[in-house]
Amino acid sequence: MGHGGQRGRGGGVRAPGSDIEHGFPHLETVRAALTALYRRLSYDGVRTYGLSVAPGDVAFSDQDDLYLGVQRVARVMVRHLRLPDARVIVSFREMRHAANIELTAGPEYFIELNSRFKTHRRDIGAALAHEVTHVYLHRLDLAFPGTRDNEILTDTTAAYLGAGWLLLDAYREDSVSSQKLGYLTPEEFGYVLAKRALAFGEDPAVWFTSPQAYEAYDEGLAVARRDERQPPLAASGWAGRRRYARDRRWALGDPEAPPAVGAAGYAFETGSPPRVSFPCPTCRQRIRVPVRGRMRARCGLCRTVLECDT
Repeated sequence: MGHGGQRGRGGGVRAPGSDIEHGFPHLETVRAALTALYRRLSYDGVRTYGLSVAPGDVAFSDQDDLYLGVQRVARVMVRHLRLPDARVIVSFREMRHAANIELTAGPEYFIELNSRFKTHRRDIGAALAHEVTHVYLHRLDLAFPGTRDNEILTDTTAAYLGAGWLLLDAYREDSVSSQKLGYLTPEEFGYVLAKRALAFGEDPAVWFTSPQAYEAYDEGLAVARRDERQPPLAASGWAGRRRYARDRRWALGDPEAPPAVGAAGYAFETGSPPRVSFPCPTCRQRIRVPVRGRMRARCGLCRTVLECDT
């Protein structure tokens, strides 16, 4: 969020029976957020978040003291996001949204949680993951223009850096009630968590308590794996390879043709030698390589080594 005394809003808790958006309507913004995160933190910075928040560290039973427990979980989030000097003060009040945060110059940050969390303690960790990530991004001076895109950046950062699996686990939907925290759809949370799993080798599905979270994660994982099978990556399938070859012939056969952007995001450039650019499947930074058949490329941003057939 912005500087000064601005207030950040957490994702609203949906009323029972309300419609929850599904699918991938914010996918391009999510991908832009992943690129921005790698650019701001660097590869080494991102790799320091190799372990997610442990379920036991945010467990919160009805027998725990409410205010001591919420402060404990807030400290877990502060430590996980490497904010040692950020003191978070949490209170409860009736409001429309799940949570609010007051972003000032510090050293204290004030978070308000919806009063419903007093009796829905299992989701306090999810709400605090989102709000403390606002603090983290505020300290990084990393923001997207506009409230909607900035909230998507916040959810993406929380999930990719290991705290946001709780936000997907807070998603529950059945015939009589529904709940979702955050601004991403459940499937988009699944996509970001799958990106993290593929990059870090850590499977978040073992921590889910919500059956719907498993389903959303599987859908997100399918899209994340599809990213790794797009031409000119060597793992792309027959149909993608055929389409890529056709686009390459058209683009490179006419020196006056503008760069041709394929459905998978690749674009050809004429020249000597001709080149193709395409998004890295890990961080979505564009990679530019010569068109010369089988080769290995390395992303300069996230250091992923890619087998290509250009």
